Amino acid sequence: MMDERLAQDGDLLETMKRAASVLKADGLPFALAGGFAVYARGGTTSEHDVDFLIREQDAPRALQVLGEAGFRTERPPEDWLVKAFDGDRLVDLIHRPVERPVTTETLREADVLSVYAIAVPVVSASTLLVHKALTFGEHYCDFATALPLARSLREQVDWPRVRAEVAGSPYARALLYLLTELTVAPPEETASPDAVAPPDEDAAVEEAAS
Repeated sequence: MMDERLAQDGDLLETMKRAASVLKADGLPFALAGGFAVYARGGTTSEHDVDFLIREQDAPRALQVLGEAGFRTERPPEDWLVKAFDGDRLVDLIHRPVERPVTTETLREADVLSVYAIAVPVVSASTLLVHKALTFGEHYCDFATALPLARSLREQVDWPRVRAEVAGSPYARALLYLLTELTVAPPEETASPDAVAPPDEDAAVEEAAS
């Protein structure tokens, strides 16, 4: 069940539905991300925003069709997204979140879910957590914003995949350590003693004979 607080964001919800309908009608590949994606997956978050993931090559077309539908469009100085406005309500069309390009595979793994009577592709819980974890760094590291997301979606998260994708960030690894200590994430898999290769008996015989 989606969080009841989503109902309080009626205007943003209508903007999300309107933008998604325009993109769907054009056949442009996209996936819902951000706070609404967390809600759509039954999770909890403090973020209330309208974010879509698109491929960079599709950004001009996305701006064109949204503009034709009455949205005001913008190319901001930041080179990792473009924007559309429904009145004063913002829609972010992100093609390179956390410095990682959105690919066809990123969008292919999205699940089509019903979000208040509209079927929308929604990014995976694993991708949501990876993107959240990789926002943390030296100047911003508020793990409290990630805990509700991780707790509420933990059964949907591919934890080994998340660990592998964020391995290069000490801040993301620190978040996963905290989530493991809180028993939100399972312990990192380690080799079982039973998995150790048995000794090579032939080599041992040869060594003894030499």
